[in-house]
Amino acid sequence: MRAIVVGAGVIGAATAWRLGQRGVEVILCDPTPGRGATHAAGGMLAAISEVQYGQEALYPLMLASAAEYPAFIAELTRDTELPTGHETAGTLVLAADRADRDALALLSGVQHRHGMRVEELTGRDVRRLEPAVGPRIAAGFRTPDDHRIDPRQLVRALLDAILARQGQRLITEPVVAVESLGDGWSVRLGSGHAETADKLVLAPGIGLNGIEGLPARAYAPLRPVFGDVLKVAIPRSLLLPGETQLFGHTIRGLVHGVPVYLVPRADGQVVIGATSREDGLDAPSAGGVWRLLRDAGTLVPGLLETEFVEAVARARPGSPDDIPMIGEVAPGLVLSAGYFRHGILLTPLGSRLTADLVSGTVAADDHDHLGAVDPARLLTLRS
Repeated sequence: MRAIVVGAGVIGAATAWRLGQRGVEVILCDPTPGRGATHAAGGMLAAISEVQYGQEALYPLMLASAAEYPAFIAELTRDTELPTGHETAGTLVLAADRADRDALALLSGVQHRHGMRVEELTGRDVRRLEPAVGPRIAAGFRTPDDHRIDPRQLVRALLDAILARQGQRLITEPVVAVESLGDGWSVRLGSGHAETADKLVLAPGIGLNGIEGLPARAYAPLRPVFGDVLKVAIPRSLLLPGETQLFGHTIRGLVHGVPVYLVPRADGQVVIGATSREDGLDAPSAGGVWRLLRDAGTLVPGLLETEFVEAVARARPGSPDDIPMIGEVAPGLVLSAGYFRHGILLTPLGSRLTADLVSGTVAADDHDHLGAVDPARLLTLRS
């Protein structure tokens, strides 16, 4: 079997890798592999601390994918020597004031009712765990089962594992159109060249909206939700002897009702994110950068004494209900789209379900998951 996978972000790359494991010849197409939403992702594997009200249908998907991550990483590291940046440190969710603490306490009630492990801490407990946290933090909530990964390292590792397998190809051109051949699919590239395959996977993120020739049931109403993400480097003067990180936990917080997250990397850098806006501005927002630095400094004051490395903005592909769309939408055509803020967390589950649909090996245990992400619930028919 030959399959074309459109999109080499983390979802498309992981799907291509899984198909290669099953003996499928894969052509992976993306003009800028790993440079879309994946490039700006924080990498929080936060099935618990990212729980939000009104998204109950997402909870089982998030928890199931988080549970699959250790095996996913173990398999990948057998196929490549490149690092993934996977770390099992938990997450601290901090409250800047009493109102923030009350809001987080209410959310922890939802988390507990769904069997999630959350530990409430006083401000003193928080600073005992992480001395770099600011002295005015009112309280904290620890989720020890939330982990993290470096998305840029992860996608590089996946691409390395894909290309190490004989017969796999990466084409760095955009797919501008698709066409059904009856017994297979053809894709037309930006250069005008065409490639054909038995199966076609569409996982190009927000780029899906620009592909011509999609059958009516493959039209996904995605919206671009932009996020500003910063990266800073910690100078050695701020670190204790022998330490490479200013703090060990991933830190999320509410600062006067506004969310912010801080993700330490093994190289001493820290990722700060992320705003959420639907204003069409595909570059970092000045106001967003200012708010992120202000709120990060409230949680960890030392971050304001660091070296500013970069500011990036990318469009997350959001579905109308913020739940992914994964399903076979035409014979031989599988859609894997709309992961919004949870693409990195849902990579093991989403890529496995997509590969199972392509190869026809869906397990009975996954029927509920596929029902939750069935594109038929949202697809808008074209006239």
